[in-house]
Amino acid sequence: MPTLQRAGVKLFFNVYGTGLTVLLSHGYGATSAMWRGQIKALDGFRLITWDLRGHGQSDSPDDPEQYSQAHTVADMAALLDHVGAQQAVIGGLSLGGYMSLAFHAAHPARTRALMLFDTGPGFRNDAARQGWNKTAAARADAFERNGLASLGQGDEVQAAEHRSARGLALAARGMLAQLDSHVIDSLPTIGVPTLALVGADDTPFLVGTAYMARKIPGATHVILPDAGHASNINQPAAFNAAVLAFLHALPAQAPGTQHG
Repeated sequence: MPTLQRAGVKLFFNVYGTGLTVLLSHGYGATSAMWRGQIKALDGFRLITWDLRGHGQSDSPDDPEQYSQAHTVADMAALLDHVGAQQAVIGGLSLGGYMSLAFHAAHPARTRALMLFDTGPGFRNDAARQGWNKTAAARADAFERNGLASLGQGDEVQAAEHRSARGLALAARGMLAQLDSHVIDSLPTIGVPTLALVGADDTPFLVGTAYMARKIPGATHVILPDAGHASNINQPAAFNAAVLAFLHALPAQAPGTQHG
């Protein structure tokens, strides 16, 4: 099982194929297993999938301070360093998509392009953010009371195998919860090609996806019919076709820059 150790925390990951590096991050409560339907479709690229800390086969440290947006972004950068990729297409679903935006905000030069699936950009309004964080705290409480039985029935979590309900609770409080508006404020500054894709039946994220598509210059907006929150699982053929069309349309790399 390939792992990367970062500051004492082991991160599980897999690398498939060769070519332009694509890093995909899963949603909260899911694992890298949610991307199984994309591995063969993206065999013309070097695809990295991984389990976020607190999830799946990655470690779940006991210290709550080890769970944060900053740690997640640093984990993503460490994975790229590990495979020797100075730059990559950064993408993810739900929490993974939000963390992809956070990665770009921290490392714009390392972001070749963005792919944002069934996700949102966070909140500028403090009351709305507090409402989101209240929900995240409730999810953490449920894992602490009921263990992994609180995982839910979402399509993206059905293939997930977790080792620690406490890790998921800590991830909800430290990674799913949001501290400020810097991610949503960064949208107009994004200067890389961006795909904003959402399932037509993923009602909670339709407005957020449309907002990102408007605010990110030149973003491609795709709505997949007959797909919910796990659009890559609900409609894998249409999802893969949209992703491949986006990737194959990426402009040539600027002279003098490097990518993985």
